[in-house]
Amino acid sequence: MQQVLVTGANRGIGLELCRQLKAQGHEVTAVCRNSSEALDGLNVQVLDQCDVADQASVMQMVEKLNTQKYDLIINNAGVLAHNELGEIDYSSVLDQFKVNAMAPLMVTEALMEHLNRGAKVAIVTSRMGSMSDNDSGGYYGYRMSKAAVNMVGASLAIDLKPKGIAVGLLHPGYVKTDMTGGQGYVDAAHAASRLLARMGELNLENSGAFWHADGEQLPW
Repeated sequence: MQQVLVTGANRGIGLELCRQLKAQGHEVTAVCRNSSEALDGLNVQVLDQCDVADQASVMQMVEKLNTQKYDLIINNAGVLAHNELGEIDYSSVLDQFKVNAMAPLMVTEALMEHLNRGAKVAIVTSRMGSMSDNDSGGYYGYRMSKAAVNMVGASLAIDLKPKGIAVGLLHPGYVKTDMTGGQGYVDAAHAASRLLARMGELNLENSGAFWHADGEQLPW
């Protein structure tokens, strides 16, 4: 049994990660801004009213954990907005940076004393943050924020390696969730299952790499 903390846990991929982890017998802490009926029904520890993009809110969340330790942190919370050239809302670009790029760093740093040696940190990113994979343009805020969080993960892998902590950057695929407007190739349950499989394979040898949930290593 592992102790696992999941952000963005009230719906979509985050909710499915919590459901499957609980079914596997793990102890789950579900972090979100507002809980949901589905999350409340999972019988996991729920820490709601937490905005992972706000440092004070993150520190309040950490205070509630007391001395609790974790074997796996899953930075899953994310936002997506359409920012196309000629009509870019820069406030939404900044919001995406805060949630998609800064929050995983802030949460991981705040939880460092709560990580067991040999623990793992997973960041749910996107291949839309890949420079060489970009063949369609657009989505400026989302692409920029995901490229930034990829750098966060690469640096965390270096800094946390002496502590025996591995870091994985994981693209879940194009998933049918509220964030994508129900569009996608796989459902949240399938995506969560594949993500957990990749997290199981994560170790200090492959720490810092950028993976598709299907096991393909993605280009930067």
